[in-house]
Amino acid sequence: MNGIRSAVSKGLLNWLPEVNPDVLCIQETKAQPGQMHEANFAELGYNCYTHSAEKKGYSGVAIFSKLIPDYVEYGINNSRYDLEGRVIRADFGELSVINVYFPSGTTGELRQAVKMDFMVDFHSYLNELRKVRKNLVISGDFNICRLWIDIHNPSQQQNTSGFLPEEREWFAKFVADGYVDSFRKINSAPNQYSWWSYRAGARANNKGWRIDYHIVTSALEDKILDARILPMVVHSDHCPVLVDIDF
Repeated sequence: MNGIRSAVSKGLLNWLPEVNPDVLCIQETKAQPGQMHEANFAELGYNCYTHSAEKKGYSGVAIFSKLIPDYVEYGINNSRYDLEGRVIRADFGELSVINVYFPSGTTGELRQAVKMDFMVDFHSYLNELRKVRKNLVISGDFNICRLWIDIHNPSQQQNTSGFLPEEREWFAKFVADGYVDSFRKINSAPNQYSWWSYRAGARANNKGWRIDYHIVTSALEDKILDARILPMVVHSDHCPVLVDIDF
């Protein structure tokens, strides 16, 4: 999202009742508890659960839910990532919603290495969780375009973090391990993006990337009713992505 406070200033709270989600997952809050307009969300009927980075103004994830979860877990018990506020999980009965913000590798080799390690460690975390919680919805900014059709001009982007061959290979193995890309379950069309650079009119020209996902475990695949991207909703450089699941 690139900052929850910025998104609120651009009309997030006015838009939210239009779609009225049961659960809202936000990544890259760039805020600490008490700075996320919690009272305003409460007026709309949402309970707020946040996992902020130790570094102020950086990273962070939040879950806003109309239902009160049975349990909330902050992080994945790995301080390397948990200090950056990368993952939060909320359990509702037999369902777990995991909100994740993958590291970006765009600033250089060091952060790309952190990203690659996170991908492996997060996959392992999910596989362990699935042993006791088989119904998972993993919502988040993965900072990876999964497929050739998920990025504009793919042939020229293969040396770019977010579309590296090794990142797409990880994603292919991840999906093959019993995880379903809900949007591609519903929509196979190209040019469907969820993020655009602020540079050179990228959004106006739809030169974007699909890096935001609702991934579900295979146990939930047949319960997917709809999945959509809303590119006309502009609260940040990302747009909302939705999934509707029958419970």
